[in-house]
This record gives sequence, structure tokens and C-alpha cells, in this order.
Amino acid sequence: MTWAPLLEPLGAACREAGEAIRAIRQRGCAVAHKGDQSPVTEADHAAEAILLAALARHAPGIPVVAEEEVAAGRVPELGDAFFLVDPLDGTREFVRGGDDYTVNIGLVVGGAPVLGLVLAPEQGRLWAGIVGGEAWVESSDGARKPLHVRHPGERLTVVASKSHMNEATRRFLAAELADADLVSIGSSLKFCLLADGSADYYPRLSPTSEWDTAAGHAVLLAAGGQVDGLDGRPLDYAKPRFLNPGFAATATWRGPPLGRYMPEGLEPA
Repeated sequence: MTWAPLLEPLGAACREAGEAIRAIRQRGCAVAHKGDQSPVTEADHAAEAILLAALARHAPGIPVVAEEEVAAGRVPELGDAFFLVDPLDGTREFVRGGDDYTVNIGLVVGGAPVLGLVLAPEQGRLWAGIVGGEAWVESSDGARKPLHVRHPGERLTVVASKSHMNEATRRFLAAELADADLVSIGSSLKFCLLADGSADYYPRLSPTSEWDTAAGHAVLLAAGGQVDGLDGRPLDYAKPRFLNPGFAATATWRGPPLGRYMPEGLEPA
């Protein structure tokens, strides 16, 4: 099946979801907490409803694993192809008033991401890609620019999580990349910085859910990058509990092994 025709309607759905999020933020919304103590807001639910409706229209019959649906105990039976949806990645930053949160749709086929869309509502920028095909970033006025990862220069630029920086990542960076420039940013925007040639490496030594990574992973692959699990093999999907123990996302520079810095209890599934 050709997936490229989905990019336009699903990109429009991401923008609609982003507008809903911004409207809710402007008028204010309460913050609740899920069982894992992660925050959730009305904006998460509103954006997810828009994305689920769009996927039902434009990709009927393909299962959708969406963050808030999973939190409510609604997990579909998966086939070879399924969507992973994070309607508001970076909710902590959103609640704090930060701008680096995103809307995400990723399509997985045969355990690998093949299509991704990442919208940054506050920037009005939409990153999109089909693995083996095109990748681009679109500004709010509709202008598009092709995405290509870069070759590293004299200094590496490393991106890391703003809200989930842990001691294992600090030890890794101090031991292996002390001379690199470090950019701390929230959400799936870290993948986008690699995809658009702004950074070289994104090591992750703390857990993420698959809906956090699938869209950005696909965009980065389409732009010429790579994402490997802690075992050094390409990061795959449909794992137990949809959990990624850790990974390394790279442009063209291949970093040192992460495994020996991995916190105990985060061994690859």
C-alpha cells in the first residue's frame, strides 16, 4: 500500500488539533494526573479526539494506539500496520507554559515506523516524512523545506530531554560527550532537530512510550537518520506495554554504546 496520500489529510488534522490545544490553553484548563502520575489536561483529550476522527475517516480499519485511550484501558487488537498517536507530547512543558510541546501521528508497519507527522503548535511548524520517500517541514504559511540530516562539524550538538534528564544520561554525557554542545528541549522536537540538520545526536537513557517516539522516529528516518535501541539494533515497535527502555537517535554521526550506562532495571525487553 502507498502511504504518502495520508500525509496531507493527517497533516491538516494535526493542525486542527494544534489549534484546539492553543485555544484551550488560552482560556485555561485544569490539570489531572494519571495512574503513573503523569499530567493530563482537557487539551490532551480534545486533540486526541480530533486525531482519532481523522484517522477513522482517512485510514479506516487500521488500529490506532493512542495515549489517552491506552490510559483508559482501550487497546485495540493490532495487525501488521497500526498508528501510534500522542496528541500532546510534552504535557509537562505545556502545563508550565512552555512552547516545546507537539502533536504526533506515527504509522508502524511490520514493527518499523514508515510515516510520521510532528506539529509544534506554538511555532506553527509541521515536520512530516515517509520512510524511503520525502521528508519536509512546513511553516504556518504553507511554505515547505526538504529535510536532510547533516554531517557533523568540528563540534557535535547533542539534544536531551528538558523534563526527563536523569543521572544515567548525565553520566553518559560527562564521560563520552563532554565537549559537545548540549541543547535541552521537550517532546518529540528532539527528533526534529536531528531531521532538519540542527543537531547530531539524541541519547535516551530513560523510558519512553512508543507513541512518544514513532512519529519523530519516522521523520528522522525519512530525512536520512537512524534510531537504535540499547541493544544496537534498529528500534522496533509493538513491544510489551508499548515501552522503549532507551535508544540513541542519530543523524550521520554514530555515538558510543549506551548499554553500559543503562540504569539497572531498564534492560531491553
